[in-house]
Amino acid sequence: MDEQTCDVAVIGAGTAGLAAYRAATEAGARAVLIERGPGGTTCARVGCMPSKLLIAAAKAAHAARNIDLFGIRVAGVAVDGRAVLERVRAERDRFVGSVLDGVDALPEAARIAGSARFHDRTSLIVGDHTRIAFRAAVIATGSSPTVPKPLRGLGDRLLTTDTLFEIPELPDSLAVLGAGAVGVEIAQAMTRLGVRVTVIDAGNTVAGLSEPDLARQAAAIFGAELDLHLGATLESATCDGGDVCLSWTNRDGRRRETRAETVLAATGRAPNLNDLGLAAASLHLGEDGVPEFDRRSLVCVGAPILIAGDADAWRPVLHEASRQGGIAGANAAALAAGRDVANPEPWTRLAMVFTDPQVAVIGAPYDPDAAGRVTGAVDFSDQGRARVDGENRGGLRIWADRQGTLLGAEMLGPAVEHLAHLLTHAIGDGKTAQVVEDQPIYHPTVEEGFSTALSEITHKICLS
Repeated sequence: MDEQTCDVAVIGAGTAGLAAYRAATEAGARAVLIERGPGGTTCARVGCMPSKLLIAAAKAAHAARNIDLFGIRVAGVAVDGRAVLERVRAERDRFVGSVLDGVDALPEAARIAGSARFHDRTSLIVGDHTRIAFRAAVIATGSSPTVPKPLRGLGDRLLTTDTLFEIPELPDSLAVLGAGAVGVEIAQAMTRLGVRVTVIDAGNTVAGLSEPDLARQAAAIFGAELDLHLGATLESATCDGGDVCLSWTNRDGRRRETRAETVLAATGRAPNLNDLGLAAASLHLGEDGVPEFDRRSLVCVGAPILIAGDADAWRPVLHEASRQGGIAGANAAALAAGRDVANPEPWTRLAMVFTDPQVAVIGAPYDPDAAGRVTGAVDFSDQGRARVDGENRGGLRIWADRQGTLLGAEMLGPAVEHLAHLLTHAIGDGKTAQVVEDQPIYHPTVEEGFSTALSEITHKICLS
């Protein structure tokens, strides 16, 4: 067996792992990067990029069908499902290729192929060929789709985001289990591409929204396009001829049945930790099997090991994985050199859903029982720019403390991917509603909606 030593061993060459490796080497550490394959990052291969490619095709089809609003007539729209998916894969492969080119550009001696497992708290075994002694290690092994037990016997009738984009043709019908970000994005896109879609979710909200009025609006908006069932419990799923038969119970306790050509499990992703031999590393594991770790330094309890990205099950989105990887790599280098680790404050929470209308959840979560909060609202139904563009659905809810300092928000509406960034930065900078309201906003833009909500907050504070 090949025996190696290093300052920092990074397990996983995805977004977090690559960032960790680079940060460790930039800090002067001798690092190795271990990858079992296939590589290319979750985002590029099976996540945000192929899903947005599918959404882009659906958006084009939907816009062509609904152009009459502007007095423009289009005589018929046809969707070539095979061509849609071929473009998704072709562009997806370009993104993946760019990531792999970056990995290939790293020094060959620093790249080790194979599955890693901990031998003890300061060494790893890779496959059956290499033992690596390290001073610090970073777990950046990513995540995999979770599949609920009733769906596990469906064979190739079951899809996850790891397999969805490999199908050669769009199905005639699709059942989606899960109305979270991934489920509702794919469901709406497939509907707009001509697929008959049913969505089943045990929860009572869509796309991660929790503010009651926005959650109700979202359920109504998305439910108008597809067959949406919230508060539903899946009981069983069986293959029946050319279809899958799903038996489920609705929120009233009534038994229902849905038939679809295929089923997509969109019920979340679980960290890839099972094969790492965490017990051998003397790590303290929580009830979910994830190592206990400090959420600022990312150092795990019990060993000189850090964890970042989807593997820590904390904030599984790309920008967080990249930042966490950088923090973990730099701190791993510090541990290896006997220096103190850094403890940066976490970023303001930001989660988005690229549906139509778009959704964002920002900062402190909605809490009806939180004392001292002041909330401002805006309705997009009569907002000027939203009406001009025919995208006047949804609204904003922004909350602040009694001093006016912005805390968090939920959004459902047009251009939310841009609005959310502006507000996230304002919250991160500790700005008040009054300060943001006093900044110039060009007319006519959807950003003017901020003025309405922020003005309501400042008015309420003045009256209190």
